[in-house]
Amino acid sequence: MPLILITPLSAVPDALKEHVPSHLVTLLSAEYMIETPEGLPVERHLRLSVHDISDPAGDQAPARRDAERLIEFGRGWDARAPMLIHCWAGVSRSTAAAYAILCDKLGPGREHDIAQRLRARAPHAQPNRLLVRHADDVLCRGGAMVRAVEAIGMGTPVTQGVPVAIPLYTE
Repeated sequence: MPLILITPLSAVPDALKEHVPSHLVTLLSAEYMIETPEGLPVERHLRLSVHDISDPAGDQAPARRDAERLIEFGRGWDARAPMLIHCWAGVSRSTAAAYAILCDKLGPGREHDIAQRLRARAPHAQPNRLLVRHADDVLCRGGAMVRAVEAIGMGTPVTQGVPVAIPLYTE
């Protein structure tokens, strides 16, 4: 079954062994950026050096170009094997990235449903609003992605999320 896996950095080694993803997205600040894991082709590892901040003027804030690269990378995923997306805590940047890729894969009009699926599987999810806003712009969703993420609220406060698997298609 096609899956997007969301984990904190600490769970990446176990997720790589257990799920053998074909693609990996890393969203970390530059000083914590990881190398491409052994056995994964470098072209299947997107490394975005961004901090988890929602102020567009902030240093290393997610930018439109990061959303463009993320969407482009997601379009290269054939979904035959899982995609693993992680950030430091598995709460904000990674959930925003997974949401953006799901919105692109499933098409316009599904934003609310996808946000609800994200909340059901990850009560701790707090998608980075700036990254979602940029993805909404890149995908020409007219604010639908932003509204859907706002509708699910901030989620359960945690210092670190747990690994979450979101099927690409509903069961």
